[in-house]
Amino acid sequence: MLKFLPAALLSLSVLAAAAGSKSTELSSAERKIEHIESNGRAHRPSQAPTVFTEAEINVYLASDNVQLPAGVQPPKLEGEAGVVTGRTRVDFDKVREGTHSQNPLLSMFSGVHDVVVVTHARGEDGRGYVHVDSVSLDGIEVPHFVLELFVEKFLQPKYPQIGLDSQFALPNRIDSATVGHHELTLIQK
Repeated sequence: MLKFLPAALLSLSVLAAAAGSKSTELSSAERKIEHIESNGRAHRPSQAPTVFTEAEINVYLASDNVQLPAGVQPPKLEGEAGVVTGRTRVDFDKVREGTHSQNPLLSMFSGVHDVVVVTHARGEDGRGYVHVDSVSLDGIEVPHFVLELFVEKFLQPKYPQIGLDSQFALPNRIDSATVGHHELTLIQK
């Protein structure tokens, strides 16, 4: 299951908390992920859309099914017409563990902060595309060049596929992924 989720959800960066029973939403998300995995193995996959709600995605991200990096609390994602906003709390000392920098510009990435990330995300022709528009720590927007330094120094050594502009192959024969109003729609081919 995790093979699908990081690529499709992280890369497409989708959606936020909504009402409903957590166990019902989690079961629904798990069923949809199982369907995508089995449909991706089919000789001719069904092209019927699979739609995830924000509630399903957020409950799944907060479940034991997803292992986030040390220091990162489960994000709450919210989708609007190609734009994903993620909110989380990050202990940057745990994220940066084992790496150090003398660059004073990177000192803001220490301690525990509320983080908001705004991205444009989509999937087409079997490829996922994510562009990070902005990142804020405790309500203060991080300058783009400082964000580039942080990604280069602390994230890419551990996660080389992550950047401010990311492209990747979508798994399980997912052809397109569309972030809509509080939902993510996937189509397989």
